Amino acid sequence: MGQPVRDYLLTLCVTAAVTYLLTGPVRKFAIAVGAMPAIRARDVHREPTPRLGGIAMFGGLCAGLIVAAHLYNLDSVFQLSSEPRALLSGAALIWLIGVLDDKFEIDALIKLGGQMIAAAVMVIQGLTILWLPIPGIGTVALTQWQGTLLTVALVVVTINAVNFVDGLDGLAAGMVCIASAAFFLYTYRLWYGHMIEAAAPATLFTAILMGMCLGFLPHNMHPARIFMGDSGSMLIGLVLAAGAISVTGQVDPDAMKLFAGSEREATHAMLPVFIPLLLPLTIIAIPTADLVLAIVRRTWNGQSPFAADRGHLHHRLLEIGHSHSRAVLIMYFWSALIAFGAVGYSVHSTSLWIALVIVGLSAVGLVLLLMPRFTPRAPRWAERFVPPRYRRWDHRGKSSGAAHEAQQEPREPQMGQDGHEPEPQEPAHVVVGVSGVNGATAIGPRSRSSKSRQADSARR
Repeated sequence: MGQPVRDYLLTLCVTAAVTYLLTGPVRKFAIAVGAMPAIRARDVHREPTPRLGGIAMFGGLCAGLIVAAHLYNLDSVFQLSSEPRALLSGAALIWLIGVLDDKFEIDALIKLGGQMIAAAVMVIQGLTILWLPIPGIGTVALTQWQGTLLTVALVVVTINAVNFVDGLDGLAAGMVCIASAAFFLYTYRLWYGHMIEAAAPATLFTAILMGMCLGFLPHNMHPARIFMGDSGSMLIGLVLAAGAISVTGQVDPDAMKLFAGSEREATHAMLPVFIPLLLPLTIIAIPTADLVLAIVRRTWNGQSPFAADRGHLHHRLLEIGHSHSRAVLIMYFWSALIAFGAVGYSVHSTSLWIALVIVGLSAVGLVLLLMPRFTPRAPRWAERFVPPRYRRWDHRGKSSGAAHEAQQEPREPQMGQDGHEPEPQEPAHVVVGVSGVNGATAIGPRSRSSKSRQADSARR
C-alpha cells in the first residue's frame, strides 16, 4: 500500500512544482499582453492584478499526467482506460475558452456553450456516467442520452460553482484543494480497500488537482500577485467534476459484495456506493450554495442569472467585519468540515462519534462567524513567523495593541494662520502602471510612503 502512495505523492509534487515555477513567467506574460482588466464595482482588490494563472495550472496538469503515465503503479490507468485522455481533451478546450475570456471578456452564454462542448468531448471519449446506485432500488443503468445529459449537467454545475466562489485571494484554489483531498481519500479507499480498478482514474485526477492548487496558492494568497482567472477556475472545476463522474459512473456496486447479511447491514455497507451521488455536491457545498443563492437573488431582482454582483458569501463575510484572510479561512473551515465529514460518515456510518464531532465543529464555525472583530495573538516565541497584526509586541518591545490604538487615536485638528481649521484635502489616488503592478488586494486604500509625501511637499 505504501508504494502507490509514493507514486501519488510524486505525481502531486511534480504537478505542484511545475505549476509553481510556471506562475512567475505567466504573470509577466499576462502583464505584457495586458491581461489586467480594470477594477470593477464587485471586485475586492484595489489595484489591477494580472490574470491568466490558469496557463500555469494547465501546465501542471499536463506534467502530472506525463509523470503518472511513466510510473509503475499508475501506468495501468492509461493502458486500461481512456479517461485520462478524455480529461486532457476537455481540459484543453475549457482552458482555451478561459484564456480568451481573461483577455477579451467573452459573453457568458458563449462560455456556457463552451462548457457544454467540453463536457460532450469527455463523454465521446468515454468519461461519462453509465449507471447510478439508487438507495432502495439498486443499480440503475442509464441510456446513452441520460448518461450524457447527467454528465454535462454535473460538469456545468461544478465549473460554475467553482467560478462563482473565485472572489477572494486564494479562496477558490484552497477550497478545491480541500475538496480534492477529501475526494482522494474516498477514491483511494475504493481502489485499494475494495480492490475496484474503476476507481483508479478518479484517484489520479484528485491527486493531480491537489498539486495544481498547491502550486498556485503561494502566488495567489492575500495579497495576490496573480489571479487564476476563468482559465484556472473553470479548469479546476472541470477536473473536479471529471473525478466525480469517473467514480460515480464506473464503480459497480456488485463488485464490492455488499449485499450480505441483514438488510440493515447491507444498507450501511452500501453507503460507500451511495456517497458518490452526494459527494460531488458536498465537497463543493459552499460554492454550490453560493451559486444557487446568486441565481435566485439575481432572478428575483429582474437581472440575468449571469450578471455579476457583490452578494456572494465571501462579500457578506467582509461586510459583517471579517478581514480578508479570516473570511478565506472561515470558508476553508466549512468546506473541510462538509467534505471530510461526508467521507468520514461513509467509512463509519454507524459511529455516533462522527456525528458528534461534526456537530461540535459546526458550533465552533458558528462562533467564528459571530466574532468578526476578534484578533488572535500568537505566543511570543512564534511571533517572528506570523504577520505583524498577530503579534503582541513589535520589534521595539512595545505592545502592538497599544501601538494600534495610538494609530487609531484621533489627532487634534491643526489651525491655520487665520485661526480656522484648514480645508480637508482630497485623498491622492494611486496611479499604478504596468511596471508597478504588484497584485495587492487590500480592501482599503493603500497608504502612501513617506518618501512620496516628501517628494510631493518638495514640488509644492
